[in-house]
Amino acid sequence: MKLNVKRTVLVGMAFLSICSFWQYYDNIIPLILKETFSLGETWTGVIMALDNVLALFLLPLFGALSDKVNLPVGRRMPFILCGTGVSVVLLIVLNMADRSRNFIMFIVVLLLLLVAMGTYRSPAVALMPDVTPAPLRSKGNAIINLMGTLGAVYTLVMIKLLVKTPEDGALTDYFPLILSIGFLMIIAVAILFVTIKENKLREEVAALTDGSGAEEEEKKEAEAHSGEKLPPEVFRSLVFILLSIFFWFTAYNAVTTAWSRYATVVWDLKNGGYANCLLVATLAAVVAYIPIGHISSRIGRKKTIMGGVVLMTVCYFVAALLPDYYNWLYGLFAVIGIGWAAINVNSYPMVVEMARAGDIGKYTGTYYTFSMAAQVFTPIFSGFLLEHISYRTLFPYAVVFSLLALATMSQVRHGDSRPEVKKSALENFDVDD
Repeated sequence: MKLNVKRTVLVGMAFLSICSFWQYYDNIIPLILKETFSLGETWTGVIMALDNVLALFLLPLFGALSDKVNLPVGRRMPFILCGTGVSVVLLIVLNMADRSRNFIMFIVVLLLLLVAMGTYRSPAVALMPDVTPAPLRSKGNAIINLMGTLGAVYTLVMIKLLVKTPEDGALTDYFPLILSIGFLMIIAVAILFVTIKENKLREEVAALTDGSGAEEEEKKEAEAHSGEKLPPEVFRSLVFILLSIFFWFTAYNAVTTAWSRYATVVWDLKNGGYANCLLVATLAAVVAYIPIGHISSRIGRKKTIMGGVVLMTVCYFVAALLPDYYNWLYGLFAVIGIGWAAINVNSYPMVVEMARAGDIGKYTGTYYTFSMAAQVFTPIFSGFLLEHISYRTLFPYAVVFSLLALATMSQVRHGDSRPEVKKSALENFDVDD
C-alpha cells in the first residue's frame, strides 16, 4: 500500500487556505485595532483571544455535524465550500469596516468571520483520513501540515510585498493583501473541489479497510482499558506536562500575536518588515523537523523538548535586551523556530503515550484544551502588560513563562521514549500543534 501523494497534496489545499487566513489574522488584525480604532492592548488581546474561545465550541460541533452529512458532493466538502466562500466575502467586508472606521461594524463582521472559519476547519482536517487508508495517515498528515505551512508562508510573503506604511500618517491600505489572500483561498478550494471526489474516494478506502484480525483485537483491547484511572505517578507526570504545554504556548503565542505591533512600535519596522522574522522562524522550523526527529530517537523526547525550551528562553532573553533592530535578529528567530519544532514534534506523542488504550481521543482533547486555554489567556494578560507597563515587557514575559515550562517539564517522569527513526523523511512533519 502506497500513499497517493498527489491526491493528498490536493486534499491539503483546504488547510493551505485556512493557514493563509490565520497568518493574516495574527499579524494584521492587531495592527488594525491599534491604528484604525486606537484600541488599547488589553482589549486588543481580548479580541485576539476570541478565535480560540470560539474554536473550543465550533471545532467539535462542526466536526461532528460533518460526520452526519451525506450529500452528493460529500460529507466534508459542503462545509469547506460554504465556509470558504462566506469567509472571503466577510474578509472584504471587514476591510470596508476598517476603511470607514466603523468599529461596531468591524467587530460584528470579525465575529461572523471567525465563526465562518470555524465551521470548516474540522471538516477540512477530517477529509484527509476519510480518503486515506489508516496505515498511511501519518504520512498524509505530514503533507497536510506542509501544505498549511505553505499557506502561512504565502501570507507572510504577501505582507512583505503588499503592505506599505503611508508617510502622511494615513491608514495603511490592506486591501491588496486581502485580495491576494482571498484569491488564494478561492483558487485552492476550487482546485480541491474539481479534483477530489470525496464520496468515491471514501468508498474506495472503505473497501480497502480490513475490519478483522489485528485491527479487531486492537479495538477490543482499547474498549477493555478505556476509562481506567492512571497510576498516581503517571497522573503526576501528565499534570506536569499539561502545565508545561500551557506555559510554553503562553510564551510563544504572546510573541507571535504581539510581534507585528512590537516591531512597529519599538523598532519602527515599516512596510511589513516584521513579517521577515516570522517567515525565517517558520522556514527554520520546517527544515528542523527531520533532524529533530533523529535527535529524539537518540536522546528521547523529554530531553529534546527541554532543549527546545532552553533555546527559545535564551532567544527571548536576548531579544529583551536589544535596544534596536539588527539584521542578525533573523538568526535569533531561526533558533526560535528550531526550538518550537523540537517541542512540537515531541509533546503531543508524550501525552498520548501516558493514555490508557482506548482513551487516546480523550487525552488528545485534553492536550488541545491546555494549548488553546493558553492562547485564550495570553493575548489578554500580555496585552494588559503591554498597555499599562510597556511594550518592552513582551520578551521578559515570554522568558518567565518559558522558565516555568522548563521547571514543570523537568518533573515529567513518564511518556518519554526514543521514537524510531521515521521510515520516510516525510513522516517527520507529522506533528500536532
